Amino acid sequence: MLGMTWADFAPYAWSCMILPLLIVAVIAYFCGCFNGAVIVSKYILHDDVRTHGSGNAGLTNFHRTFGGPLTLMVILCDVLKAIIAVWVGIMIARNWQEGFWRQEAVVTVFAKYWAALFCLLGHMFPCMFHFKGGKGILSGGTIAIMMDWRIALVVWGGFLVLVVLTRYVSLGSCFAGASFPFATWFVYQDAAITVLAVIIGGLILYMHRGNIHRLLTGTENKLSLHKKK
Repeated sequence: MLGMTWADFAPYAWSCMILPLLIVAVIAYFCGCFNGAVIVSKYILHDDVRTHGSGNAGLTNFHRTFGGPLTLMVILCDVLKAIIAVWVGIMIARNWQEGFWRQEAVVTVFAKYWAALFCLLGHMFPCMFHFKGGKGILSGGTIAIMMDWRIALVVWGGFLVLVVLTRYVSLGSCFAGASFPFATWFVYQDAAITVLAVIIGGLILYMHRGNIHRLLTGTENKLSLHKKK
């Protein structure tokens, strides 16, 4: 838990936080736009992953379509952009909170979640790729690790258990999105930060709405270690 909530800090900070939040949002969004699956498939393989399989620009569809060592490049790209986006939020928050050092913890956490939200928006709706991106699980999983180890334990633990037991990546992804706000509230118990977590988790569930329908109808694809021929 944080010693002081965002609600306590906000009355003193609204007048000076608009510009820093905008800067973080813009940088994080464009970090998110660097979609590993699209970049590798379109510019290295010259075969856009969005024209195959589910049409999604994510790791699972890339692996099912192309497989091979280039999958590692997709992973690296999507992990690094999330790290950079959240790191930018942290660095700007540290400069932003001069004069408010007692609230350092809550400001930094809020900035991390804010940056995470816009990084995922960039990943899901990249302006440079016609707003057609991925579902945010790999970047979202990286974000969970950067927030707090307890949040990462819930999100990743549930994801891995469900994928191993059912071989449905989408089921584990939906659990990750749904559990993220609850884990956030358990750790921080701050309303504003939890609202950002709800939006992040909601976006992940929204991007998986097709998978949810297929899970309910029994037509969802299971994880395979080999790409489809």
